Amino acid sequence: MASATRPVRARAGLLSALLGLAVVLPPPTASADVFKYVDREGNVFFSDAPLTSTGLRLEWKRTATRLAASNRERSRALWGQQAEVDARLQTRLGAETGHPEVGKEQTDGLPGSVSESMWMRRLRYRPLIEAAAQRHGLMPELLHAVIRAESAYRADAISHAGACGLMQLMPGTAERFRVAEIWDPAQNIEGGAAYLRFLLDLFDDDLRLALAGYNAGENAVKRYGHRIPPYAETERYVRKVLQFLRAEPSTPS
Repeated sequence: MASATRPVRARAGLLSALLGLAVVLPPPTASADVFKYVDREGNVFFSDAPLTSTGLRLEWKRTATRLAASNRERSRALWGQQAEVDARLQTRLGAETGHPEVGKEQTDGLPGSVSESMWMRRLRYRPLIEAAAQRHGLMPELLHAVIRAESAYRADAISHAGACGLMQLMPGTAERFRVAEIWDPAQNIEGGAAYLRFLLDLFDDDLRLALAGYNAGENAVKRYGHRIPPYAETERYVRKVLQFLRAEPSTPS
């Protein structure tokens, strides 16, 4: 994953114009199958239609329903592994200090769990968010808005489809953007920021399409003629993130 600083591309004037645009959405439709391909260098590609490019090997094809079930199982397994690590850490800290409760506040779930207020969680992760935004040429306010919509700043959040952590990365997306530990807040934010940067580049800095791609996948946006896919969840998601972005203190109104 690139670490060089990139210029911030979402300028204030452009952002104001995007936020002021009305979202006109077509009627809903059904989800598609998902195909996973790997090239000769080991890069992973996901598509909602078969790809015929040379050098690509089809690794699997799954229906959207089956893929969601698989992601749920994988995410829960990852969460279980993290819980085991946390439990061992608490036991070790307790043994070293002679007080079993020592370390419990750190190991009762990941830092930033629901027991904290959302604004306390926001403060906790603000340095990581600002650093990732700088690395990927994003506005920190955009990352804040996405994280607030995705997880309300909960590092332990998991969706019904198996999306994980602060930026609700699917295991496949985490793999695609080289996230080794999906539950690690720094890596989760880094992977989500890299994906947003990719989507903004792909859709010529159209913020609405980038957000739709983050929720539904870039291929869904392409399939509907570079428009927001007509999925009720995606429509609500785009509106919510834009609403949160407007509410950010330094975002132009």
